[in-house]
Amino acid sequence: MAINYQERIPNNVDLGNDRRLQRALEHWQPRFIDWWQELGPEGFQMRDVYLRTATSVDAKGWATFGAVKMPDYRWGIFLADQEKDRTIGFGDDFGKPVWQQVPGEHRSTLRRLIVTQGDTEPASVEQQRLLGKTCPSLFDLRNLFQVNVEEGRHLWAMVYLLHAYFGRDGREEAEDLLMRHSGSEDNPRILGTFNEPISEWLSFFMFTYFTDRDGKYQLKSLAESSFDPLARTCQFMLTEEAHHMYVGETGITRIIKRTLAKMAELKTDDPAVLRKAGVIDLPTLQRFVNFWFSSCMDLFGAEVSSNAAITFATGVKGRPDERVFEDHVERDTVMEIEMPDDAGDIRLGEITVRSGINEQVRTAYIKDCMVGVIRWNRLIKKAGFEFTIELPSSRFRRQIGFWANIVTDPKGEFISAEEFNRRHDEFLPSESDRAYIHSLMQQVVEPGKMAGWIAAPDRGINNMPTDYEYVHMS
Repeated sequence: MAINYQERIPNNVDLGNDRRLQRALEHWQPRFIDWWQELGPEGFQMRDVYLRTATSVDAKGWATFGAVKMPDYRWGIFLADQEKDRTIGFGDDFGKPVWQQVPGEHRSTLRRLIVTQGDTEPASVEQQRLLGKTCPSLFDLRNLFQVNVEEGRHLWAMVYLLHAYFGRDGREEAEDLLMRHSGSEDNPRILGTFNEPISEWLSFFMFTYFTDRDGKYQLKSLAESSFDPLARTCQFMLTEEAHHMYVGETGITRIIKRTLAKMAELKTDDPAVLRKAGVIDLPTLQRFVNFWFSSCMDLFGAEVSSNAAITFATGVKGRPDERVFEDHVERDTVMEIEMPDDAGDIRLGEITVRSGINEQVRTAYIKDCMVGVIRWNRLIKKAGFEFTIELPSSRFRRQIGFWANIVTDPKGEFISAEEFNRRHDEFLPSESDRAYIHSLMQQVVEPGKMAGWIAAPDRGINNMPTDYEYVHMS
């Protein structure tokens, strides 16, 4: 499906033949640009950046690369090609035709899901807006900006759905997406993780590895939706989301490589010695893993959820990769799940599969997160060191579900609140950890140069050399 770049709003949804919708979106567009200028990347709006721009929804050749100023980036509305005779893939209406319009009985639920997804996109841009001032290289600076502009396009994707299918309510919700701000006391973003500050690059790489991976699973769930325009929108968003997770995984990998090189040079794994050498010691890295991974656990919802059961049964929101499941209806099926008992121990309980959808998705997410962790541990072992990076238990630091406010250590073992507080700096980043990481954050913008705490990438972007001037600073 071709993308029309002659339009003021690039699109492949034939926007020019719906003048009312086009005018509404063109009215929203300058407000988006104002938001971008105010709360987007600070200090680089007039720099030429080597960015990837979507020019097709064909997975084999969907993008072009070139220097562009971020406010001039061609944000637009792109849906994956419509699948002929697509049918509902799960729930009570399994096998029936998908919906091209919003069924009245599902209007409120679909709007809430779209607004919640849409709210995360500008939130992450706001969280990361100051990172350019401390970039470890031009390569990393460009990757930050690529993530930012694509999050901006993902906001456009959700705003299009709100405008096109939800009338006045949708237009008002689209306005509110630009009124909430990450970390605001008066008008914060909807989900707590998206109000966490990201003031240094270690957290940025953790966010793009862990939190954007949560986004992947939310998008994969919505890509199964019986509301076909939503499903097709999310299918294309997933193409771009893959790059965000790649930035996170390779960023953490490069930090580990640099640390291991310094450990081998100094013949020590002593954190104090390594900090004096200006690298990020592995125990500190583990504490940041504990923080960001556990921050994502509640994003999947409670282990038993009537809302999840309803959205599955009605076909509104499915499971990632629904095709891999044997039963697509799950009307009477059950599953076992760990839960706390009254004696302060853990027991296996039986719940319906429909009510346990959140836990199924969370389990798939954890398995996916382990792929990178396994690679990192192979690097450490190959370098001859014994340290092992571990994901904390899904019971650790929970605020909703069975494990809400039940105090555990990162392994999921029950401990008292007093012990948790005493060992807090063993489990999670301390003030001194954060102060040290901040001390490393010195801007490096000479082409090909890297900050001392991170290794150079293995290759450049789009076959360009690693010392290419990815952001024009002159």
